[in-house]
Amino acid sequence: QVQLVESGGGLVQAGGSLRVSCAASGRTLGRRAMGWFRQAPGKEREFVAVITGAGSTTFYKDSVKGRFTISRDNAKNTVYLQMNSLKPEDTAVYYCAAGRYSSSSSHYDYWGQGTQVTVSS
Repeated sequence: QVQLVESGGGLVQAGGSLRVSCAASGRTLGRRAMGWFRQAPGKEREFVAVITGAGSTTFYKDSVKGRFTISRDNAKNTVYLQMNSLKPEDTAVYYCAAGRYSSSSSHYDYWGQGTQVTVSS
């Protein structure tokens, strides 16, 4: 069994920064890719970023490139998303997930409960 728990969300002004974390328990996920997705009110869930099991390769949604950084600490079984230069359109519930190295949510089989990120203008 795997449990993923996000934390670190909150309210931030446009242009500000926030780091969300995802802690895994149950078993280690060092051989699985970890992704971040988000869902804004009234919108479909969308891909944000993904990192390979070893943390050596990353890929991002175009709109967050240069602003967001995904990283992981396998010793702590934790993945992070550092979000800089936040924009109101980044407002969403952010979810972490474990699965394949992919931008498709269908390739992930473990999900956290989400953490709310709100960016004010």
